[in-house]
Formats: sequence, structure tokens, C-alpha cells
Amino acid sequence: MTTNTVLETPNHKERKLIDYFTFNTDHKVIGIQYLVTSFFFYFIGGAFAEVVRTELATPDPDIVSPELYNQLFTLHGTIMIFLWIVPAGAAFANYLIPLMIGAEDMAFPRLNAVAFWMVPPGGVLLLSSFLVGAPQSGWTSYPPLSLMTGKWGEEIWILSVLLLGTSSILGGLNFATTILKMRIKDMDLHSMPLFCWAMLATSALSVLSTPVLAGALILLSFDLIAGTSFFNPTGGGDPVVYQHLFWFYSHPAVYIMILPFFGVVSEVIPVHSRKPIFGYRAIAYSSLAISFLGLIVWAHHMFTSGTPGWLRMFFMATTMLIAVPTGIKIFSWCATMWGGKIELNSPMLFAMGFVSSFLIGGLTGVMVASVPFDIHVHDTYFIVGHFHYVLFGGSALALFSGFYHWFPKMTGKNYNEGLGQLHFILTFIGLNITFMPMHQLGLMGMNRRVALYDVEFQPLNLLSTAGAYVMAVSTIPFIINVVWSVFKGTQAERNPWRALTLEWQTASPPIIENFEEEPVLWSGPYDYGIDDELEEEETVADMLAEVSAK
Repeated sequence: MTTNTVLETPNHKERKLIDYFTFNTDHKVIGIQYLVTSFFFYFIGGAFAEVVRTELATPDPDIVSPELYNQLFTLHGTIMIFLWIVPAGAAFANYLIPLMIGAEDMAFPRLNAVAFWMVPPGGVLLLSSFLVGAPQSGWTSYPPLSLMTGKWGEEIWILSVLLLGTSSILGGLNFATTILKMRIKDMDLHSMPLFCWAMLATSALSVLSTPVLAGALILLSFDLIAGTSFFNPTGGGDPVVYQHLFWFYSHPAVYIMILPFFGVVSEVIPVHSRKPIFGYRAIAYSSLAISFLGLIVWAHHMFTSGTPGWLRMFFMATTMLIAVPTGIKIFSWCATMWGGKIELNSPMLFAMGFVSSFLIGGLTGVMVASVPFDIHVHDTYFIVGHFHYVLFGGSALALFSGFYHWFPKMTGKNYNEGLGQLHFILTFIGLNITFMPMHQLGLMGMNRRVALYDVEFQPLNLLSTAGAYVMAVSTIPFIINVVWSVFKGTQAERNPWRALTLEWQTASPPIIENFEEEPVLWSGPYDYGIDDELEEEETVADMLAEVSAK
């Protein structure tokens, strides 16, 4: 059912620069607010990672103290997950969903603004924990460690994550309602862009799993402040129960971080390959399958936590099963590129880099889904390498792919292609130099979350640190490109990629109410090359008819 009716209808006045710093209900303004905020915290989280990698260049703690090292990697993980990747996905969803389905705004514009304005306070609150002693127990905050390493820093971490989680739930409700209720009348579910399918699946995961994390953190907070013993073993509590609750959210959180960018890549690849997407329905339904299976795989993080053997087998099977819908997507993207007229510009380079990097992360994911292998590498650097290939090689590369693809639409300016390609080359090289050696370090037995290690691990750690520096350098052409293009870039066309989804039918940047009149679906979202083939067939038929006539 489609109604294309804005459920709340605030009047959007002419846009001004100050709108981006205030409570504004325009979904495009909120999308930019999310994007800028997420990149602000990306640079902070990335700086923390550089300090951590610098410390790990040598076996001894010679740069920062062990306590500060623990604080830095705890906040690095928390920032990159809750303040960069998840808000960046919300940025694309806010900006694009109404445009892609032909709506004027989100279903609940004021709620949308409220959801965003929980993010900056959540980030500031998290960073303020340094004033009282930042948390040191990692982004998992496992008890009893989290109950022993500093009360107030840990409590601030909990409040910050609760704030950011509430924002995520509100955003998920809004995205799902908008997609299901606000499409133009000619757009059924099977003719809407795949990014909307991806956000539908992401929203379901956010709404179903995030409240479980909130409940676990509230109980942990009681243990910290009120002295209860829900998870404190000294008072009869069970810390393993916390792990079950935490991973019921936090494994689906991996898909909350990656599914939006699966959608981004599904938009970028057919446009820049000039081919219809291969397996539209398979990609759409595989997003829903990942969303469902993501809810029943959490205990594979706990194979070494005393999990019964029969339960290990169940979660090993479900974890391996999730490789099927993921593989369907990868095969569909490769089949779309096969034989296409690929243009190796910045969006496409990042999209192809994403496919190759995520493939490595996915294959190592199948390896760690196996109980015997997971027990061998549990809590080693193999796991660090695996999830960075999934989340940085996956989410981040796809994020940059989408960033360059929609940059002309969002800003009305063209970016510098040379700087974009330099950004990709440095990022891709740095990514592989940083995270590939971690797999070998894990197999050799190096534990993660430690500042001290055996001297035999130093050569590979030194290589990994060098790669981290290359990734840090890669941000320089990116920043220069964005600043130069926004202020000095040439005016972008309405549809520079000759794309077929509705957001390209309006001006760049879009007008206040998105469209001058209700947009029209004159083709499917991925019917690239079909007109060309018809024209070629007509030309051949004309030639044959002409030859026959002679």
C-alpha cells in the first residue's frame, strides 16, 4: 500500500547555512548533519587507532601507558561503530530514501530531527569520559572486567551507548514507515531501488535487537551504581548472561553496519557498469534473509564461554548458513559487472575494492564460524583482521563509493576525479598492508587487546603499523577534494551518471520539497542498456530489410 502522504507536514523555509547547525526537519539537511558528524568522529576514532598502532610497532609500552592504551582502543571501537559507521548509514538513508521513492520528506520529520540530535551529545558524552578515567574494558564491556576498571568512566560509556542506541531505534522506525507508506503510487516493492530494500532489512534489525542491548546495559549500570549482582559473579551473578544479551544485539549490529552499504553498492555497480542489476529479487530477498539469520547467530562469539556442544553445532550451522545470502549478493554484483561497460571512476573503484575486501572478510568469517578453528584463534589478531576486512574493507569502502557517487547530487558540485582515485589507491593499499598481516599474527598466537607482546611478533606488527600510516595519509586527498570541490568545484549536472533512480530526476542539490511535481517512473531503476539494445536491434532489422529490398 502506498499513500505518498507526509504524516507530519512542517513547512520547510528557504535553506540557509545556519540550518545545518540547528534543529531542522528537512531530511536532506538531517542527512548532511549525520554525514558531517559521522566523519568528525571518524577522524577522532582514526586518530586513536593511529596511536594504538604506533604503540604496537614495538613490543614494549613506550608511547602510552597500558591504562591509556586500554582507554584508546575501547573508545576507538565504540566511536567507529556507534559514531561513524552506523550514523553514516543513517546519513545516506535520510538523504536518499525520500528522494528515491518520490516523497517530500520522511514519515516523521520531527522524530527524525530528534534522532539526529541524540548523536552529537552521545559523542561528546563519550569523549568526556577521559575527564574521569575513560572505560578500559573494550567496546564489549564484559563484566566482571567492566565492574573493576573504573566506575564513572564505564557509567558514562553506558549512558552514551544508550543515547546512540535510542537514536538508532527511532531512525529505524522512521525509515521502515517511510519506505512502506510514502512511495509514489506507481512504485511497488519490486520496483523500488535496492538501497530501500537494504534499509528495510536494517531497520528491522535495529528495532528488534537494539532494545536487548539497552536492557543489558541498564542491568550492568545497576551492578555498577546500586551494587546489584545481575552479572557480578562475586554476588552470585552470571557474566555469561551479559554475553548472551550483548551479542544478541552486537552480532546483528554487524549487519546494521554493513546492510546499508550493500544497498549503496547495489546502486553504484549497475550505473557505472551500464548494465541491469543481475538478480534484483535475489539481492532484495537476501537482505531480508540476512536480517532474519542475523538474529540467530549470536552465540558463535561464545564458543569458548562454556557453551554446550549441541548449542555450538546449532550456531555453527546458522552462522555458516548466513554465507548463502551474502554469497548471492557477491555473485550478483560480479555478474552485473561481467561484460559491462565499466567506467573506472572513484565510485566504481571503491565499489570494486569493497567487493574484493568483503570477500576476504566473508571467507575468513566462514572459517571462524567453524568451532574447532574458532577455539584455536579466539581472542587473537586473526579475529581483528577478519572483522576489519568486513567493517573497514566492507562498510568504509562502500561508504566512500556512495559518497563520490552522490556527491554531485548532495552538493551540486563535481569532485576532482584525480584526487578521488588517489584516495582510493592509498586507502586500498593501506587497508591490505594493515589488516592482512593480522591474520598471520593470530595464527602465530598473538592475543588482541594487549599493549605488550612477544618480540617474535614485531616484524608483522611493524608492517601493520606502516599500513595504518598509509591509511592516515589517504585522508589528505579526501579532505582536500571535499573542501576544494565544495567551494571551487564546477557546477554538477542534474544527472551526471545518466542514472535511472528517481533522485536523479530533481535538481542538484535538490529543491526544498524535493521535486517540482510528482516524479514519474518511466523505467525500472536498473534498466541500463535496454534501450541501447532495442536501438541496435532496430538498426540491424532496418539494415536487413534494406538488403532484402535490394
